[in-house]
Amino acid sequence: MTDFFERKRAETGVALNEVQKQAVLTTDGPLLLLACPGSGKTTTMIMRIGYMIEEKGINPGRIKPITFSKASARDMANRFAQLFPTLRVPAFSTIHSLAFKIAREHLEQTGKGFALIEGEKQPGIPTRNALLRQSFRDVEKEEPKEEELASLSTFASYVKNRLISPSEWGGLKGPFPQAGMMLRKYEALKTRNPRQLLLDFDDMLTIAEEGLRTDPDLCRRTQDRFDYVITDESQDTSLAQHRIVEHLVRRHQNLCAVADDDQTIYTWRGADPEYLLGFTGPYPDAKILMMETNYRSSEEIVGVSAGFIKRNRKRYEKGMRAVNGNAGPVFVKKFPDRDTQVRYIIYELLAEENPGDAAVLFRNNSSSTAFVHELHRRGIPFYMKDADDRFFDHWIVEDVLNFMRLAFNTAHKGVFGKIALKMDLYISRAALDQFIRSGVGGNVFDGFLEEPGLKDSQRRKLVLYRDIYGSLKGKRPAEVIRIIRRDLGYEESLKSRADKFGYRADALLGMLDTLESIAKPLRTMTEFAERLTELKEAVKEAKTRPSEGAVTLSTFHSSKGLEFRRVFMIDLIEGQFPSAEDAKDPDLLEEARRLFYVGMTRAKARLELLGYDRDDRGSSVSASRFVGEVDGLLAIKEGRERLQAPSAAGETRSFVRSSTNTEPMPGAIQDPAKIVPGLKIRHRVFGDGEVEAVRDGRVSVKFKKQQKDLDLGMCIGRGLIAEAGEGA
Repeated sequence: MTDFFERKRAETGVALNEVQKQAVLTTDGPLLLLACPGSGKTTTMIMRIGYMIEEKGINPGRIKPITFSKASARDMANRFAQLFPTLRVPAFSTIHSLAFKIAREHLEQTGKGFALIEGEKQPGIPTRNALLRQSFRDVEKEEPKEEELASLSTFASYVKNRLISPSEWGGLKGPFPQAGMMLRKYEALKTRNPRQLLLDFDDMLTIAEEGLRTDPDLCRRTQDRFDYVITDESQDTSLAQHRIVEHLVRRHQNLCAVADDDQTIYTWRGADPEYLLGFTGPYPDAKILMMETNYRSSEEIVGVSAGFIKRNRKRYEKGMRAVNGNAGPVFVKKFPDRDTQVRYIIYELLAEENPGDAAVLFRNNSSSTAFVHELHRRGIPFYMKDADDRFFDHWIVEDVLNFMRLAFNTAHKGVFGKIALKMDLYISRAALDQFIRSGVGGNVFDGFLEEPGLKDSQRRKLVLYRDIYGSLKGKRPAEVIRIIRRDLGYEESLKSRADKFGYRADALLGMLDTLESIAKPLRTMTEFAERLTELKEAVKEAKTRPSEGAVTLSTFHSSKGLEFRRVFMIDLIEGQFPSAEDAKDPDLLEEARRLFYVGMTRAKARLELLGYDRDDRGSSVSASRFVGEVDGLLAIKEGRERLQAPSAAGETRSFVRSSTNTEPMPGAIQDPAKIVPGLKIRHRVFGDGEVEAVRDGRVSVKFKKQQKDLDLGMCIGRGLIAEAGEGA
């Protein structure tokens, strides 16, 4: 088959390495192709399909390539047509579109009518969100916020993709206490008309899997359609999707699953990371090939990212090697605060010849808003990769604007009704509704004071808040936001809602910090409202019609599959990345590490890991343990300890401390979960001690002569501690 590879190289310039050639030639039987980042998996898949058609004479209609998204399906079909212009293009599709055809056939056989509640809106058919909203409202007796609705929607997808029986939903740990009951309500609403079931996209998967499992005729007909199945991004495939594929290939076993277990980052959507590790269970004769050559990144980036991901335990042991040369070091930088971090990146982008080849990556969408503000102000074009960024439509933004609107018209009952329960007024919803319906006019605080049955504490609050509102009109918007969040009790209201619905309170408060930052240079509340509208339009423009040469703003999740010459990974703070929830669960911590790894491997030449010392409220924060792990790898590689202190202007001054021993201690502890109170340890510098507490990425240790509070990530990353007695 050398002729095929030589011919394609001459025709297209595509030259495959030996492992890629093996993947192309291994057409029969089950194959797990583990492809490291930048290893050319898409090209290899397309060459494999072309080889099957051109050399083996297989009918393109008998080959079923399954991709992760519609965009991927279109892209692969186009690339196939470019590499093999004379061949018929196989039917690249998503698993959902395949499942829809199977589910529809199954439902038609059983005589059940159905309508889809996702995708294109159908007249008279409620949407998925509308039914989820109604289910939430029926249980909680109030309207859900957008995050609550999104969390419930994600939870619904998770339980179905994991094939969890509805009888078990109530006992699952959902995003908030009543989530399981809400899902049962949701299903009841969808099935209340037995003649027309209402189905979402996840139902297509579960019904298709059930049909293939329980209907032998349907299963046989479906199996007869394809002789070969190829699945892309198999690490992000759910259990329901894996089961469908198992049914499809049961007779011939001709499956090629292309995946990277180190890039499994969607378990919260139902992906099953354990499945790939047990691939030889359903496929005992499977062959496993590893594409370990990275054609994307520099030698330094490949080396440190490959070393970093090795800390995960649940993975295939594999290496990753670079073919590109040296492009300079990986940078770890820590700033005094988040504003300095933002300014540093802005200055760097202003100096970039092509900002379009740079990306700013973050864990949470809220991190992007400060950059949107500064990039827009400086005239640097940007592209918003994440279509779900709704900061400027968020209910917190609307609440703050309503607080401000009431300052301009304290007689506006409608506005007062939207925010009164978010102040610390000690009034009930029933009392508020009664007042809103009453004919009392004028200043709402004075009007409410006329309501009968008020307690003295309620009257005092109403008088205090009336006086506060009387002073707001002439104040600058940043000061008004501080008054809203602290003096009017809004911050406490957010914390209370976070407790009730399982939000991260710091994420909600961070949105207030961002609004305050936007407001700082502005003089009036009107200017502030106009600026928010302006930024909202800029974000909309950036999503739909990005300018040429625009810097990309993206979450780590959405950056998967992309590459950039320069990457800034920002807000690398313990408690945010990894989150507090990640730190409590070994599996979540491994997934967070995989997500960090995805971010690192987006960079081709320059990678910068950025954090800061204090948050927007002035509280001290610790560097992400992942940064500590990376910095430890860099210190070992460079043979010295590195300390970088950025200046206020964003310039980096490097200070080097000599070290007589940069290698990890013998028996160094590599798993942070092993560091628990009571553990006897030995520190390279401070000697023997006992762990007293572990919290927020810090470990408190009582040594013989002193008490030390140490950065846990740094200790693990640099191999500074071992269990007492080991390596002595």
